[in-house]
Amino acid sequence: MDKKVEFFFDVISPAAYIAWNVIPKIASTADAELVYRPFFLGGVMKAAGNQPPGTIANKGKWMATDLPRWAALYQIPYKRNEKFPQMTLSHMRGAIAMQGTDQFHPYCDTLFKALHVDNRDIEDQATVIELLTPLGLATPDFMAKISDQAVKDELKANTEEAVERGAFGAPTFFVGENMHFGQDRLFMVAEDLGISIHEALDNG
Repeated sequence: MDKKVEFFFDVISPAAYIAWNVIPKIASTADAELVYRPFFLGGVMKAAGNQPPGTIANKGKWMATDLPRWAALYQIPYKRNEKFPQMTLSHMRGAIAMQGTDQFHPYCDTLFKALHVDNRDIEDQATVIELLTPLGLATPDFMAKISDQAVKDELKANTEEAVERGAFGAPTFFVGENMHFGQDRLFMVAEDLGISIHEALDNG
């Protein structure tokens, strides 16, 4: 494949949750390589001088109606989490640890759904154990993996690289030198890959 799209994400982002469900259809239709790049959104926001949209009253109010409309457009279930934001550092280290394994997608799917459909608190240890048990990941071995220095370093490197390349939030996409931010720019990602988003959705 000559075409490639990089998808920087953190599971805490509802916009990234929407994109997580749509970007594979775009990449597949465009016959493009999809490269998942887990990063830590808290680190990106701090380094870029950004702040969570919910801390801005008018923006938070707008997003409360805008995000459900985007989810409905893509026919994706969505419910605003009552506890937002939540700390996801260890969870994103888990995503790094799972990359290259068959459990990467189930792991991320589980966390995205817990946060943005089922209104779960993934800062609660009992909840995390409940979520990871069906995946076989509620184990000392998995905890050792997310505590591994190489995993921590890779997540930090992804986060720093994203900021250096211009990122300020999630989701962030790169197609070559072109950067796109947000689920509302997926049509531009599709165009950069040589298709329309309608083609991707029709094929989905």
